[in-house]
Amino acid sequence: MKKMIFLLIGLGASLTSVNAQQWQISGQVDDEFGPLAGVKITVEPAAATTFTDTNGRYTIAASPDATLIFSFIGMQTQRIAVNGRTTIDVVMQPDAIALDEVVVVGYGVRHKTDHVGATRAVSERAASKSSARFSPQIAGGVHIRGRARPLRHRPQPLPGHPSYDGQDNEEYETFVENKFVSPLKEPLSTFSADVDGASYANMRRYINQGQTPPRDGIRIEELINYFSCHYPPPTGDDPLSITAEAGVCPWNTAHRLVRIGVKAKEIADEQLPASNLVFLIDVSGSMEGPMRLDLVKSSLKLLANNLRAKDRVAIVVYAGNAGEVLPSTPGDARQTICAALDNLSAGGSTAGGAGIKLAYKIARQHFIPQGNNRIILCTDGDFNVGVSSQEGLEKLIEDERKSGVFLTVLGYGMGNYKDRTMQTLAQKGNGNHAYIDNLQEANKALVEEFGSTLYTVAKDVKLQVEFNPAKVQAYRLIGYETRRLNAEDFNDDSKDAGEMGAGHTVTALYEVVPAGVEARYPGYLDDLKYQKNDAPQPVLTSSPDMLTVKIRYKNPDKNVSKKIEQPLADAVSDVPSDDFRFTAAVAMFGHLLRDSAYKGHASCRDVIELAQSGVGSDPSGYRHEFIRLVKIFDRLTKN
Repeated sequence: MKKMIFLLIGLGASLTSVNAQQWQISGQVDDEFGPLAGVKITVEPAAATTFTDTNGRYTIAASPDATLIFSFIGMQTQRIAVNGRTTIDVVMQPDAIALDEVVVVGYGVRHKTDHVGATRAVSERAASKSSARFSPQIAGGVHIRGRARPLRHRPQPLPGHPSYDGQDNEEYETFVENKFVSPLKEPLSTFSADVDGASYANMRRYINQGQTPPRDGIRIEELINYFSCHYPPPTGDDPLSITAEAGVCPWNTAHRLVRIGVKAKEIADEQLPASNLVFLIDVSGSMEGPMRLDLVKSSLKLLANNLRAKDRVAIVVYAGNAGEVLPSTPGDARQTICAALDNLSAGGSTAGGAGIKLAYKIARQHFIPQGNNRIILCTDGDFNVGVSSQEGLEKLIEDERKSGVFLTVLGYGMGNYKDRTMQTLAQKGNGNHAYIDNLQEANKALVEEFGSTLYTVAKDVKLQVEFNPAKVQAYRLIGYETRRLNAEDFNDDSKDAGEMGAGHTVTALYEVVPAGVEARYPGYLDDLKYQKNDAPQPVLTSSPDMLTVKIRYKNPDKNVSKKIEQPLADAVSDVPSDDFRFTAAVAMFGHLLRDSAYKGHASCRDVIELAQSGVGSDPSGYRHEFIRLVKIFDRLTKN
């Protein structure tokens, strides 16, 4: 009898051991367009979680009898039993109910289930907000200047999405697209470098939700600069190099498209100087939720796991007031850093100004000469206590940046996202701006591109392009509307401009009307009938150059700029590179998203074909993801 009991006990223990065993399960997740990045995979009942990478691949530990739950915005959630398997591939299907509930209307959405009364109520509410936002002040004391006003877009995450909370108060800065100008009148085009990619990630979030992005949320230069290009690195003492090429403009084949590229010198991660980081985290009530504070914690843990002993991290939080929750701590104390992050919870109002002041104070106290001194701000941008006006924030950041501490702004959340405030903070704070819509984007910004995101090799980077009127009838800078500078600002070292991190690339595009081509571009004017231009015309040189690109930059610890330049002669017979074709496709899609007057004959089909021809090397899968987004957008607009 005793032997039988021991046998049963042993058998039970064996079964328990099998059930407790953890298997490494991997697989591929696709939709009808190909690999699907950012799909959430949850193990039930263990509740472990992971996400697919940009190639749709995943790996997760689970017991043989567990269930995997695959979920993604706009897709049907799938529950799949492991049943002892180690490979599980999934094809996600569109959630027809959710997507059919959405109707594309201009730059917003409405739901088919909205009845007339509900639509009228929304319209009346929008009208009341509209009248308020054109007054000198709006909620939170945000002052609106005459040149640009905030656009409040009202995206609604689909019902059932974890971020759906009834809020609908996103803000974007309005701007007017650059026009064609004559080099006889304006031979110089001057602007600040922009390495931000926030607009692209935000656009992706909208499309993945089955919605069209707000027009003023589309900054074409940020769509372009989300993707790294294969520019040759600098070879001399300068930390930057210039590349330029020209080809046929795909949305108007009578025009030329000029691509200008800037590449910053690369520094191996192990050779990066010590970092003095301050995580400045918004823990106000608006940050509650899995796509807000929970995603912030996961994002910063990714960064913390890649820090070194010589790095240091402090954590400052703010809600109704600001406080330090982790003193400056060695970077290899990962358990301590992660524990401090885990203890954070959301609630209260938003004293962002007080948090910024405290973060800069702590960064100055632990300042590392010749090191990477930086604040990483994680917020939805909804400041409403203390210093909260645009002018107040600009003044605060402009004063603090003199300390040599840089600023990285990471935007989170949906429904209440203040893109306008994020742009102000990043542009005025010697910093950059990224929008984090999922953990994959956090990994891209904080791990894959750690050096380029967090370590500056050139500050106050300005570009100035001089066009040759003998070769160019008119030109138009594509994007950079909020980064334009006066021609005289180029040589003025007191004028602030953008920063470039180690290994970063910046791309700018110009649409050019060649000399001698019949001018029929938007904004073109006929010759005057009753007036003749008797002003003496400038004497044109015989140079074969179409243009010359000039760059001014400062070393991070210097206040005097240096200049480099590179001419471009348009060799019409040259075959454009893969990067040229892909970048042109992204710009063309930006014109479609904005319904731009300059989109010419562009279509989603043209974008897809051009992008596919220029994918080239795409180890991270970001270019293939772009093609997938265009296909989804095309389907949305057709529906």
